[in-house]
Amino acid sequence: MPWKELSVMDAKLSFIAECLRGEEPMTVLCERYGISRETGYVWKRRYGAEGPLGLAERSRARHHLAHSTPVAIVEQLIALRELHPYWGARKLLGVLERRDPQTDWPAASTVTDILKRAGLVNSRRRRRHAEPLSQPFAAVTAANDTWCIDFKGWFRTADGERCDPLTVTDAHSRYILGLRIMPERSQPVREAVDALFKEYGLPRSMRSDNGSPFASIGAGGLSTLSVHWVKLGIRLERIVPGCPQQNGRHERMHATLKAETTRPAAGNLAAQQARFDRFRAEFNHQRPHEALGQQMPAEHYQRSPRVMPDRVAEPWYDAEHAVRRVRPTGEIKWGGESVFISQALAGEPVGIAETESGDWLVRFASVDLGMIDRRTKKLNRFAAPHPPGAAKPGT
Repeated sequence: MPWKELSVMDAKLSFIAECLRGEEPMTVLCERYGISRETGYVWKRRYGAEGPLGLAERSRARHHLAHSTPVAIVEQLIALRELHPYWGARKLLGVLERRDPQTDWPAASTVTDILKRAGLVNSRRRRRHAEPLSQPFAAVTAANDTWCIDFKGWFRTADGERCDPLTVTDAHSRYILGLRIMPERSQPVREAVDALFKEYGLPRSMRSDNGSPFASIGAGGLSTLSVHWVKLGIRLERIVPGCPQQNGRHERMHATLKAETTRPAAGNLAAQQARFDRFRAEFNHQRPHEALGQQMPAEHYQRSPRVMPDRVAEPWYDAEHAVRRVRPTGEIKWGGESVFISQALAGEPVGIAETESGDWLVRFASVDLGMIDRRTKKLNRFAAPHPPGAAKPGT
């Protein structure tokens, strides 16, 4: 049917005329006019009931809303949002459903529309994010399997003081174990984390980036701080440089922390720490998390059964290892030569085992540090291990 030569109404009338003549089946007519059989029968029925007016275009908009949110529910949503201006629809619903499970609460999309109409949601520009390169937390199945540690980017308080917040979270429960302002130095971080070990017990692994004081560019990526953790039997997990998404849960918490406590910063460090303390209490005990089924981190966290020992023992090596103690210079004596290992290991014993090639593998506890070349007597050090299959920067 040459639709371009006819108006829509003319085409409909022509279709009805042929349909009423009954010379051809409905299927053939609908194919000729490029419409479905359902549409053909609708046109025929409307023409029979209303004549040509029944063929006019009709609005597809609803004449009334099937469901409208009761005013009482809207008021509760707005009141809770005003109390927690950074909470999204799902968190608000999580709290309200726990308070009153009998109420038929609206969907999260409806809540978002309600908040937008109330002027409580600001439109944000959507950003593209790179796809995750790995799933670093795939093996985390219980509290204390992995703790995540990092310094949130530093900033200055209103009086000009530099603020460096150290953050420690449990990967399974999202529970914030520590949130303290301190210098980015090994000794204060060690003291702060040791206090957490005494309060919460030891994790099985500690995930960090590759920066100081958590790691170094030395053998095995060890720093004096991470050497201490290895001696406690804690496995070290490092993200690939430039891939913060591998510590995504912790980074997401940092984004929330920044939005809710640093814009603008407090007047001084004491006031800023007070903000951090309030944030931590709310995050752990009041803020629902979608990944936890809209429950709170405190409902999923429990203390580790692995207690912090009163005395930290040295690593043990079996009979296949020769043991050498690292000198204050970071060197050991091997084969009549001084071989530099790492100053981070000064005073610590390392194990050395011969390989099939005749070279010598050097390790500290469970961390392989490098290979002593049998010809040059130099250590070819290993970098810090990264998640299997993770792409390295630039690849």
